[in-house]
Amino acid sequence: MARTMQAAVVEAFGKPLVMREWDIPTAGPGQILVKTEACGVCHTDLHAANGDWPLKPALPFIPGHEAIGRVVAVGAGVTIVKEGDRVGVPWLYSACGHCEHCLSAWETVCGEAEFGGYTKNGGFAEYVLADPNYVAHIPDGLSPQETAPLICAGITTYKGIKVTEAKPGEWIAISGAGGLGHLAIQYAKAMGLQVCAIDIDDGKLAHAKRLGADLVFNAKAGDPAAALKKETGGGAHGVLITAPSLGAFRQGVAMTRKRGTCALVGLPPGEFPVPLFDVVANCITIRGSFVGTREDMAEALAFAADGKVKADIELAPLASINSIFERLEHGDVPSRVVLDFASSVGAVATAERVLETV
Repeated sequence: MARTMQAAVVEAFGKPLVMREWDIPTAGPGQILVKTEACGVCHTDLHAANGDWPLKPALPFIPGHEAIGRVVAVGAGVTIVKEGDRVGVPWLYSACGHCEHCLSAWETVCGEAEFGGYTKNGGFAEYVLADPNYVAHIPDGLSPQETAPLICAGITTYKGIKVTEAKPGEWIAISGAGGLGHLAIQYAKAMGLQVCAIDIDDGKLAHAKRLGADLVFNAKAGDPAAALKKETGGGAHGVLITAPSLGAFRQGVAMTRKRGTCALVGLPPGEFPVPLFDVVANCITIRGSFVGTREDMAEALAFAADGKVKADIELAPLASINSIFERLEHGDVPSRVVLDFASSVGAVATAERVLETV
């Protein structure tokens, strides 16, 4: 019997994904094969499918970098995971392990890094290959569906908060209270920070308050930077910009306290509008933050395992990926969508088929 699986494939940039029968990959030396249980959908997946960034994936490819599943096969030489382990296959698929960045635990900026769902086939498929050295180890008690967004949106916001170096009791402003921002609010509160959430959607801001935000501002209703400085006596010690909006970037720098740090994780198109005089005169640090390391991943998941952080999720089958992308394109996804492979047609039959032959 043919060993194939269902996969959502990008065959041409800017076109709908195609549901295809795809050969189930074989775990070679140093690799593992993971049966996908759930995979989150990230805005980066949409960028990948549209070919928006200068370094484009090679066509055809399978997106998805928030895959959670069970290890069903291990290749030669693999010792750190075993069959039956539940792991996550994140954006950072692998790195060289020996450059200056890897040796200093900054593997996310390794020049030889590979990325899941981008340079390597990802989790919009029933099975995905992974490098056992870079998978996330999922704590007991967390379901695949609720964990999927944490290995991208969760680690990204957690790391972004860390690099602001804001201390417990200090203020952090979180620009954008949606898919990333609602997790950032929870991480920030768990880290002992006072939180101000900024958005243009009153519904998201109301949810931010329920999640523990101490202040909320609608950026359409006035100048959030002026309001925040008035309420906090000078602005936020740390600012995390998750919103993919140049306007949010302008406001983010303006909200930053003297000697504070503004961390950027959103990726809007265009050039960053930096007010140089203010940055220099106020000794403001502007810092890019790119997902997170394996250590950051373990820490981010530990907060969730302790019940301090939980993603708001909407479950959907793999076959609905094009409608999900359309909603993402129009800003019609309030939190995070997770592809639930238990509801995907043919998943059970394929699982039985592969387990008979691997």
